[in-house]
Amino acid sequence: MIIQVDSREKSRAIKNILKYFDQVGIKHYSSKLYVGDYMSLDNPKLIIDRKQNLTELCQNICQDHERFRSELIRAQENGIQLVILVEHGDPIFDFEDVRFWQNPRRKKSPKAMSGDVMYKILKTMQRKYGVRYEFCDKADTGRRIVEILGVMPVG
Repeated sequence: MIIQVDSREKSRAIKNILKYFDQVGIKHYSSKLYVGDYMSLDNPKLIIDRKQNLTELCQNICQDHERFRSELIRAQENGIQLVILVEHGDPIFDFEDVRFWQNPRRKKSPKAMSGDVMYKILKTMQRKYGVRYEFCDKADTGRRIVEILGVMPVG
């Protein structure tokens, strides 16, 4: 099994992910992906787009909305199941928890997006584009990528 990692992923941010792949004997290489960040060569119709936390995802749906939406549409038009894997950690364990997210920007700007509003927007995107949301702690990202992609470690 081989995982393709998008070449635009920052090496510092994915060091522990690649370390995990190496530890469990999963081959990987870096090359630009059409959508997302991680794909198993065994199933190119399932791709993971990693987000470092809900703040990054919030920025994607606010400031980068058209670019983000275009990526969801590209995936959908090509029959790709896109999974957004958010490395948020405690207290966000699943999609329903997004409703209770406390956006740190709201301290300075009360009009900044709330968790409840973000949840509704993401729910709409899920319904329209078939995107799926998964959540994990940063320390578990490599393992979750392997689980989601269904890649079996060697050994």
